Amino acid sequence: MNQDTEDDKPKKKVYKKLKNKYRLVILNDDTFEERLSFRLTPLNVFTYVGLLVIILITAVTTIIAFTPLREYIPGYSDIKTKRNAAYAVLKADSLQQELNMRESYISNLRIILSGGVPVDSVSQAQDTNINVESIEDTRTPADSSLRQNVEKAEKYTINSALSPNNTGGAYLFFTPVKGTVTASYNTDEEHFGVDVATKDNESIKAVLDGTVIFSGWTTDDGYVLQIQHRNNLVSVYKHCSVLLKKSGESVKAGDAIAIVGNTGENTTGPHLHFELWENGSALNPELYINF
Repeated sequence: MNQDTEDDKPKKKVYKKLKNKYRLVILNDDTFEERLSFRLTPLNVFTYVGLLVIILITAVTTIIAFTPLREYIPGYSDIKTKRNAAYAVLKADSLQQELNMRESYISNLRIILSGGVPVDSVSQAQDTNINVESIEDTRTPADSSLRQNVEKAEKYTINSALSPNNTGGAYLFFTPVKGTVTASYNTDEEHFGVDVATKDNESIKAVLDGTVIFSGWTTDDGYVLQIQHRNNLVSVYKHCSVLLKKSGESVKAGDAIAIVGNTGENTTGPHLHFELWENGSALNPELYINF
């Protein structure tokens, strides 16, 4: 009990000193007249100084956080600068994507003009989340029957691949001219196309999308036009009276490319001599086009 009392004495002395009252007096130096006086204690001084420090910290924080003055602090960027930087990054990314697309487009044009197959720009990345080994391929009788019916129907459609080696997909030909076939495809007679008789000045249409690779005059066949299509497929139009397309021009299936005529030495009347070639081999057009 006495021990606790002795320990409390220093604390009481310190508290008493903090409570001691002092007077701060401001005097006129010449007349010693009292102008202003304050009654203070050390505890009040500590309290007022602490409150003043807290008020100053709060005011400075508020000014920095909610006023434009924060922009003058080194290393602190304003919202407008951040927004402009983000917009610049997005714009640069968009321009890079556009540049890549244009480069891919030009590259595919070069491949098409050289007779190759264009590269698909769509990524075919495999989904690694799928366990391919766990997939079961079990065919039911209904599946087999449907497969046979579809394969049987596709054997007689013109919208099919021309040869077993063709990997380019299906074709859907546009009839170049409507008329009567007067001479069919015959390799024994070195007649590598069909002659279609029609009325004079009839327009000739492109059978597929492609690019004109020849448009000019020959002695035997008169005005001739050749079109390069995908997968090394070439269509040839001979004995034209007028050519409507020039070499290097792109055409769509059904576009008018020439006028039926009777030009050249190997002709006996207005007609179209039409040929179809794949990988350098002649094909029978009547197997794929209904004239």
